[in-house]
Amino acid sequence: MQYKNWLISVLVMSSSGALAIHPQPDPDNPGGYLLDRGEVQATEAALTANPMYALWADALQTRSNVLVEAIVPDASSNPDNVKRAERVFPQAQWEYLTQMAAPEYTYTRFLRAIGKFPAFCGDYTDGRDADAICKRSIITAFAHFAQETGGHIAKTNIWDNPLGLEEWQQALVHVREMGWSEGQAGYTTGCGQNDWQNLRWPCSPGKGYFGRGAKQLSYHFNYGAFSEVMYDGDATVLLNNPGLVADSWLNLASAIWFFLTPQAPKPAMLHVIDRTWVPSQREVDAGIGYGFGTTINIINGGIECGEQNRYKGQPVNRIRYWQDLADYYQIPIQADELNTCYQQTPYGSLNLSGATDVLYTNWDGNWQHFADRPGGYSFECQLVGYQTAYSALVPGDYEKCVSNFYQSHANWPAVRVVDNLDIPPTDPPANGTPAWEAGKVYNNGDQVSYQGANYQAKWWTQGDTPGQGNVWELLP
Repeated sequence: MQYKNWLISVLVMSSSGALAIHPQPDPDNPGGYLLDRGEVQATEAALTANPMYALWADALQTRSNVLVEAIVPDASSNPDNVKRAERVFPQAQWEYLTQMAAPEYTYTRFLRAIGKFPAFCGDYTDGRDADAICKRSIITAFAHFAQETGGHIAKTNIWDNPLGLEEWQQALVHVREMGWSEGQAGYTTGCGQNDWQNLRWPCSPGKGYFGRGAKQLSYHFNYGAFSEVMYDGDATVLLNNPGLVADSWLNLASAIWFFLTPQAPKPAMLHVIDRTWVPSQREVDAGIGYGFGTTINIINGGIECGEQNRYKGQPVNRIRYWQDLADYYQIPIQADELNTCYQQTPYGSLNLSGATDVLYTNWDGNWQHFADRPGGYSFECQLVGYQTAYSALVPGDYEKCVSNFYQSHANWPAVRVVDNLDIPPTDPPANGTPAWEAGKVYNNGDQVSYQGANYQAKWWTQGDTPGQGNVWELLP
């Protein structure tokens, strides 16, 4: 799937400073409205003008599966980011860390997973050391693999660990969640409900969406979203065949996708590692900054971070694995990095109400009242800090949010977005009185100017032209 890497720079502004939206009655749908696509796109661009949105979107660009599936170790045709991964983490190192791994995980599949996402082990043009960032990214991933899918067998247990492997050498043992196998229908909570998740990512009958792959991808909405990325927007591929996340190179690609995807307000793990992300003041106040500890907070902060979880098994394991791996691979730890997250507030408990320096990546309907628009409806969507069906990083999703959100709420008018909507011109203000607007709602006593004359509304009105009919009183 190609993700947006553009921003519309020209914004249509009203005299109040808000973006101009001019809903027009829909002649084909009584009670419905038409919106101009240019105004809709300008609104989206204004809401995503922060440069981080373009950076996030660029990090989620992908290559076609045809190109990816041609990747094999040492091939001269391999993409540059794959060649970098081979250079800093050659096959011998893969084998050193995967001696206990399930056979479904291979070095070739690992390289293909990286090849799908050019930003992983990608280039930097600002002087940052791309090789060092690549190596740190891979080792960070393995520290989490060792916890999520590791063997967790003591080195002294010669019966189950005859090679005497360290626990940080025991990653990727499980390709499916323990206790689950193909053919079992499970993790179907919410399937079949009449809600936005099922409208966009409908469950396939009889399929199980239990944990699979290096990141243990779970639940239909995650399978659907990942499928859209892997198959050019087609959510049904993995919803109908979730076993591909275990039995193909998707078992590692799912982890790379998670590594690169911000779950706002959580940043992408890559951008914590390469320091593209700058923590907000709320995050700094909550102890959240650079270092491995923040990657734990991103993955599972709700049950692994905070003082109450300081000695809990999962975070203790992750930290131990990271420290041992970082030591073995000689990864320097900077003075401002923390390996732990017990001193951090979990993201799910972080109060971001009123914060102006925190960015979100999902769209939902804007419920604010706009007195100058029909019915007071906003005819807009807004960025929110929870998952919805619409992402600010996917082109077209904002327009879908505006159209689908309004159509799916009985009390809101239906909306269609069209090109080149004929928006009636607005007169300039006369004698300091604001010009009349056809789509604006006016109440008794409101004054407007129209064609050089001033008028006062006698009662509630919308769309009634001053000077025509008896709604408006001509003022001296």
